[in-house]
Amino acid sequence: RSVDDVGAMAWALWSGGTLARQRGSLALAYRLLRLAADLGERGGDVVVRGYSLAGLAETGRIQGDYQAVGELHEQLLAEARKRGEARHTVWALEGIAQMHRNTGSYDRALALFEEAAATAGRADDRRGRAWALRGIADVVSVRDGDVERALSLLTEAESLCRGMKLSSALAYNHKMRGNVHYRAGQYAQARDTYAQALAEFQEMNEPRGTALSRLGLAKALARLGRNPAETVVELAELRRDLDRIGLRHARDMVDKATAELGVGPLPDVGNPVERAVTR
Repeated sequence: RSVDDVGAMAWALWSGGTLARQRGSLALAYRLLRLAADLGERGGDVVVRGYSLAGLAETGRIQGDYQAVGELHEQLLAEARKRGEARHTVWALEGIAQMHRNTGSYDRALALFEEAAATAGRADDRRGRAWALRGIADVVSVRDGDVERALSLLTEAESLCRGMKLSSALAYNHKMRGNVHYRAGQYAQARDTYAQALAEFQEMNEPRGTALSRLGLAKALARLGRNPAETVVELAELRRDLDRIGLRHARDMVDKATAELGVGPLPDVGNPVERAVTR
């Protein structure tokens, strides 16, 4: 601001918005990234504008507001392909694939994750490939019940994460491994893996991963005979926390878990909800 450097201000806002999203402050992330995109456009910096729009799209997707950001993902994918930007192409493919997976379009999701993995491999984008392999593992687990293939894909992805010291991606990999074990009825393995992921997320103070790992762990413990009253308390607290940070899809997962485990209804523990305005 002191030297009226519009481009530098845009990058600073993008960085702040990205950090806010990683810390779970989604409303703040959306506000900062929108400002960054506007400044990038004003300053003629197409790169920071593109990164900021991508951040906005990812923030909305994390919240579960697919209607608001689905078109933006497709727009960013088209722009990335036009410019030949492999890493941006991979990111957009994975985002669109995740939305299809979460809405039950498993075949489309798998095709997009596989395209992302192949594109990342050709571009030596190891981080992108690790996330794509995780997505493939998720789909083949939930759609096909193929535990062996899912775990093999996650093992390959874990090796990539460790090689690049990607602590967040590694924790999400472990959380997904817990999902695969849980779906296969391997509740003890799921419990241990969710607990590992939870510790990793808590160490880096990552609220979204922490909440998702707590949910998985609560479900696994319930299947292993935990007192239903304790499960109700845990799920009610999780629903409150997910509401607070605006994770709509994850909040719906708590309701599904409540029905699946037959422990409802949950008490209303109450807490103000923080939501980004995704318009």
